[in-house]
Amino acid sequence: MNLSTNLRQTAQKTPDVTALLYLDQKISYSELNADVDRFAAGLAKLGIEKGSNVALLLGNSPEFVIAYYAIVRLGAVAVPINPLYTPGEIQFILADCGVQAVIAVGQMAPLAPLVLKMLPTCKSVILVGAELEMEGVSTFENVLNSGGDVPAVDATPDDIAVILYTSGTTGQPKGALLSHKNLCSNANNIGDFLNMSADDTVVAVLPMFHVFCMTVCLNAPLYRGATILVMPRFSPTETAKAIQVHQATMFAGVPTMFNFLVQHPEVPAEVLKSLTLAISGGAAMPVAVLEAFEQKFGVIVSEGYGLSEASPVVTFNPLDRPRKPGTIGVVIPGVEARVVDEIGNDVEPGVVGELICRGDNVMVGYLKRPEETALALRDGWLHTGDMATVDGEGYFSIVDRKKDMIIVGGFNVYPREVEEILFRHPNVREAAVVGVPDANYGEKVRAYVALKQEDGSTEADLIAHCEAGLTAYKVPKEVFILEELPKNTTGKILRRELKKHESNSVSK
Repeated sequence: MNLSTNLRQTAQKTPDVTALLYLDQKISYSELNADVDRFAAGLAKLGIEKGSNVALLLGNSPEFVIAYYAIVRLGAVAVPINPLYTPGEIQFILADCGVQAVIAVGQMAPLAPLVLKMLPTCKSVILVGAELEMEGVSTFENVLNSGGDVPAVDATPDDIAVILYTSGTTGQPKGALLSHKNLCSNANNIGDFLNMSADDTVVAVLPMFHVFCMTVCLNAPLYRGATILVMPRFSPTETAKAIQVHQATMFAGVPTMFNFLVQHPEVPAEVLKSLTLAISGGAAMPVAVLEAFEQKFGVIVSEGYGLSEASPVVTFNPLDRPRKPGTIGVVIPGVEARVVDEIGNDVEPGVVGELICRGDNVMVGYLKRPEETALALRDGWLHTGDMATVDGEGYFSIVDRKKDMIIVGGFNVYPREVEEILFRHPNVREAAVVGVPDANYGEKVRAYVALKQEDGSTEADLIAHCEAGLTAYKVPKEVFILEELPKNTTGKILRRELKKHESNSVSK
């Protein structure tokens, strides 16, 4: 199990098949594999070797794919980072893992001298799309064309391939250590589960630095010999146009993307008719959004579940038997999952507990954090922190994050349940629910919404709508109407940012 070997074997089997489509570029498997070899040789000349940590601060592009696979081909470790992070966030990650090199977008050229000065471990900065004349700084093209042979490397399945930093919603981000076995097993298993083949064109519009895209839209298609349609960023109209032009067959996105595609007036139903499967993950998909997407485009949406620490896929709605909308499906091959109570005992079907899982996909641990590793990995099981139920047929449903649960007067309120009700309102475009302190009940429910028509509904209307579908303690006591809800680069709504809004609310 080796990511680099997977790519090399595919290139040998289907050298002339298109591996990457990007803007007006077509790159075959043989060309991609050759570029990976060339860039790996260039990195080796800069001193990158087995065990070196190399940061990737790149958007979706052929350069990301080439650099990512070149790093692991050398037995080095790729550290993908969101290039839109603040300098402070980037500095923390680079220092935490002690990177030996940074491969970054050209816009970061002004920071290159600072990186080399402040990080004694970092000896090279490689820029894509920009040049900077100083010691220690190279361009991507110069490294690619520097010549030389790729050193022979004995990378074992248990060697670390990627350090993936979690979002850090509960503090400083933690580096999840993912081995070749972790990533290969998950990519191979999800490729099999989704019946991915060389006939497929998979849309990679999710950020490649995020593990959802890395596994489902990069590693799995390259293992199966499919074509990857690389989109530099998400735009409803541009994404739909690219799907139509290239006759893409698989689209993977977060619920926000599906919502935008459904609601955009310039995305007609016929443009997505080439799709045979749409995949949702990254956050819970509101049933109302799922149903609206399927009704408009006639494309089945298979919702799944995963997390960085599991490389990431744990479950997916099956393609060979009935799907259950609103669930995250069943475990994929090679993965086990259970729902347990606070002392680790399995709960009865339909009872809420914590979702735990195990398999070859589960991380080695957190970098330099033995206590947090011991807390997450117990008796061979990864404790996800997600509250879930499982039915008698093995279909799991996420109730909510354990840390996001709201306790109102001793009663548990799960934000997703309230959000599902809000999404049923005909004028609600986006919705998110949080808990805030309350002097009488400990916490109260607060909702944030973005509307389809700004003058179409009031805060009181939305509270009344919730009262018709929820028991009293679950009804939001405050509603904030915003133009748009804050999201991260994957489109996931940021609840912690929402709590900063303190105006335009109505209390009850």
